[in-house]
Amino acid sequence: QLQLVESGGGLVQPGGSLTLSCAASGSTLDNYAIGWFRQAPGKEREGVSCISSGDSRNYYADSVKGRFTISRDNAKNTVYLQMNSLKPEDAAVYYCAPMVAGTPLDNYWGQGTQVTVSS
Repeated sequence: QLQLVESGGGLVQPGGSLTLSCAASGSTLDNYAIGWFRQAPGKEREGVSCISSGDSRNYYADSVKGRFTISRDNAKNTVYLQMNSLKPEDAAVYYCAPMVAGTPLDNYWGQGTQVTVSS
C-alpha cells in the first residue's frame, strides 16, 4: 500500500524559499502522477502543482507559476516542491497525493507539512 509523508515545511520570511518533500513507501512512486495541494485556515484545499508519471510533465496553479518548481527523484522515491519568492498568501498546510485523471486519491492524504510565511 502506497504511503506518502510530507516534510520540509517551516517558518520563512516573505521572499524566502523552502523545499518540500513527499516521500513514498510501500510502492514505487514513478507509477503515479503526484500532486501538491495546500489548505489555509478557513479555506478549501486547492491544487498547487502536479507532476505526471513517466514523462514528468508539470502543472502549476497560476498563483505559483514562475515561483514553484515540482520535480521527482524516482531513485529516492520522492517528489519535491521547490518554493521560491514565498508570499504570506502561500502560508498553508501542504499535502501531496497520488492522482488519477487529474483527481487526487482521497485515501492517501497524510499529515501535511505546515508552511508559515511571516516577517
